[in-house]
Amino acid sequence: MKRDYVQTVDFLYAQLPVFQRDGAAAYKPGLDTIINFCKEIGNPHLKFKSIHVSGTNGKGSTSHSLASILQEQGYKTGLYTSPHLFDFRERIRINGQKIAKNDIIELVETWEPLIEKLKPSFFELTVALAFYHFAQNQVDIAVIEVGMGGRLDSTNIISPLISVITNIGLDHQFFLGDTHELIASEKAGIIKNKIPVIISERQKNSDFVFIKKAESENAYFEFASDAFSIVEDGNILEGKRKILVIDLKSEKKLELSLSLIGNYQLKNIKGILAACKKLNETGFLIEDDSIKKGISGVQKNTGLMGRWQILQKNPTLVCDTGHNEDGIKEIVGQLASYSCKNLWLIWGMVNDKDHKKIIDLLPQYAKVIATQPQLPRALDYEKMAALFKESGFDTIAKKSVPEAIEFALQNSDNEDVIFIGGSTFTVADIPEEMFSFGF
Repeated sequence: MKRDYVQTVDFLYAQLPVFQRDGAAAYKPGLDTIINFCKEIGNPHLKFKSIHVSGTNGKGSTSHSLASILQEQGYKTGLYTSPHLFDFRERIRINGQKIAKNDIIELVETWEPLIEKLKPSFFELTVALAFYHFAQNQVDIAVIEVGMGGRLDSTNIISPLISVITNIGLDHQFFLGDTHELIASEKAGIIKNKIPVIISERQKNSDFVFIKKAESENAYFEFASDAFSIVEDGNILEGKRKILVIDLKSEKKLELSLSLIGNYQLKNIKGILAACKKLNETGFLIEDDSIKKGISGVQKNTGLMGRWQILQKNPTLVCDTGHNEDGIKEIVGQLASYSCKNLWLIWGMVNDKDHKKIIDLLPQYAKVIATQPQLPRALDYEKMAALFKESGFDTIAKKSVPEAIEFALQNSDNEDVIFIGGSTFTVADIPEEMFSFGF
């Protein structure tokens, strides 16, 4: 019996190890499987130009922003990112359009003997699907986001026009190492011989790793934070954050309206602009007008969701997928800028994080609704609540994210702020229709 789309995705989840579900058991270091799989399907990754994006935080926003800019310039643009929030097809897009359900059904059916033979991980297979889809549709360029790390990530078989590394923070230490230097060494693995690399920001505990690697590969490198500066950060008007950026070398200024309004986007934007400037030097024309339109229309152009996204007002309901120490610090800083009567935190996490360290970063005055993302790796909501109570927070527990949202909305008033986060998967459990606000 031929599988439909839901059955096909269920087959992928059932047959293959999935990191988001299985954690460490799904992690397969090394590139042999993806190399062999792609060889069997015609090496699709060699048939299109690409940009490779790695980093601890900001790589998703940077990838979507670059894709949006390239689309505005008129290029047929592929975009591969992970994980997805609601639909597997979010991972693979061309000009913002998700891969067709029938394409996935037919490819998985055709590849089933190869899947049985090579037993790729779920991530390896999704990478192969993306590469094949981009090659078959003859994209002009594809933006490829690293899944985890870089050196041994399945995406690292491409030879991009440029590479971008956003920043380094402590995340996935079990796999990548427990210091900034070790993690930077894994991220630096995407730096290849004579291929330019843009590093979004200087960080004293990891800069030297990138410099050493780039020099050993004879690769041009640039720290975007040395090349661009934000001279004005204006108000958020009509859902857009107005900023003025200056190219420190040419002294040229650019006014931008960011549709991604999180504070941390001010770090990402420098890397995005430096990448566009370097792409121009490779022969990919990117005009200022395309940059402005691309930055202003990221969600509309690419379908990005969950990055400091306002879901409603009165009360203000906002979500963010930040889930490691650096990401949470950025979230807490932005929450502090809100004037509100009460701050509510709807909070759920996976079980392989340092929960106490994260909780200690959160504002003590917040009312907490501990909850649980719907996946096996999730920390039990009652255990989550107990950890918050041990740290002195006013806490209740709700079994699911929708239940937690319903409780918060029923017990808050118009002057309150309700934040949903702690994990990408907590955000993924928000009812999808809530993401239509403002669009």
